[in-house]
Amino acid sequence: MKKIFYNGDILTMDEDNLFSTAVLIQNGIIKKVGLKEDILKFKDERTELIDLEGHTLMPSFIDSHSHISSFANTLRFADLNNIDNFYDLINSLKEFKSKHNLSNDEWIVGFGYDNNLFKDSLHPSKEILDKVSLSNPIIIAHKSGHMGSCNSAALKILEITENSADPKGGIIGRIKDTSIPNGYLEEKAFMSCASKIPEASLETKKNLLIKAMKIYASYGITTVQDGFTTSKEFDLFKEISNSKDFSLDVTSYVDIKDNKETFDDNIFYFHKYINGLKIGGFKLFLDGSPQGKTAWMTKPYLNSTDDYVGYPIYDDETVKSLIKYSLDKKAQLLTHCNGDAACDQLLNCFEEVIDNSKNKETYRPVMVHAQLVRYDQIDKMKKLNMIPSYFIAHTYFWGDTHIENFGVKRAFRISPARTTLRKDVPFTFHQDTPVILPDMLKTIWCAVNRVTKSGVVIDDSEKILPLQALKAITLNAAFQYSEENTKGSLAEGKLADLVILDKNPIKVQFDDIKDIKVLETFKEGVSIYKA
Repeated sequence: MKKIFYNGDILTMDEDNLFSTAVLIQNGIIKKVGLKEDILKFKDERTELIDLEGHTLMPSFIDSHSHISSFANTLRFADLNNIDNFYDLINSLKEFKSKHNLSNDEWIVGFGYDNNLFKDSLHPSKEILDKVSLSNPIIIAHKSGHMGSCNSAALKILEITENSADPKGGIIGRIKDTSIPNGYLEEKAFMSCASKIPEASLETKKNLLIKAMKIYASYGITTVQDGFTTSKEFDLFKEISNSKDFSLDVTSYVDIKDNKETFDDNIFYFHKYINGLKIGGFKLFLDGSPQGKTAWMTKPYLNSTDDYVGYPIYDDETVKSLIKYSLDKKAQLLTHCNGDAACDQLLNCFEEVIDNSKNKETYRPVMVHAQLVRYDQIDKMKKLNMIPSYFIAHTYFWGDTHIENFGVKRAFRISPARTTLRKDVPFTFHQDTPVILPDMLKTIWCAVNRVTKSGVVIDDSEKILPLQALKAITLNAAFQYSEENTKGSLAEGKLADLVILDKNPIKVQFDDIKDIKVLETFKEGVSIYKA
């Protein structure tokens, strides 16, 4: 069946022919882009005419980094976003227990608290969480996903005691001047707890993942990422793929450290979508969170004791071996780096591996987040054909925290999109969902305005224009996935992955971009969301 879109702003993302007046699609493919009077000549009795009524049609958005499986999982947890005091935190967890009729020995799990909103930026202690329940084990995850807190009952089940040593790449919080755990767990100490928390049933997991896809679609997204996939998660994806329940394209990046076999065992998914699922490559973590003060820096955090700079997850030899492994597999490597020391480690290790290899191809590696990347490191990325994927919404959500943690000079350089543009290095934007919702238009607003919650402008010189920001979530994102021939713009032969917006992002006032509404989202010509 044919569809013709007309009577609105049609934004193609092709700068040589940025606007059109009509688009013809057929069997999920864009057939013609051009003038309305020319396109209407292809109309027949099986053609559906879609009047845009003055709204804007453009290519749908592409998520360049998030964790859809983790996001789906959080949908069954207590929502702790935007809570700014321990009293409300305690009550929210109590209400969650009551609402879900949890017995006195069932786990209570929460997600999304931000210690930076609490007095003195303190994390909840076990004493705070014990006020919710002494019998229910409780674990709550920080918004970044890199740390969290437990109550006494959870610590007992997790077997974390005063005799427990800090794991490599993680910290167990202690009561001052003792070795007694205070409930706070950081990085590897926190992440290792997940395996001991009861999982949802397979049917529940499938339903949550399908629900998560609908949420992404409501933000105009048709290609989504699972940015750290274990064997269990990939098995779940295959279940849904086999039943043909994927409404979006999902690209999985396999945990390169502990789940390599998932890649080899499912090699036929590599670089090829099967019922909406493909493997894009591998994912590696090198440090933590800047707002959580676990990002690895070359210079100390402001007002830190003992010149604290955060810490790495792996030594150089381990990183080089993992980079080499990904290159030997000819697979793209996505690497989490927030602090500039972690960025140095990735770049230096990549350079050394490439220099010592006969294979000089780097397969479009991605530096994920790159929050505090230095300008000289952008030059190194260019030489390696490495793509920075910026979590640019940090300017709004944690810009004030970065000023407090790093001082004005370093904080103002976070997500340096304008400098990256000047250096002719392609970049993408993401939301790291579930850290924040996959609101692409809010992200565009952040890139264009660079203003914090308190109203501080995070370096005027790093602002970019709306069209440049839109490229980061369309054309550039398609390039990051090596899908530039099928996605990212409205062009003949590409997939009819489309979004209708109530206003044109490049024509409204800059401050109004965040208020633009997604009216409808199409995946290969099929409507998958309608407001």
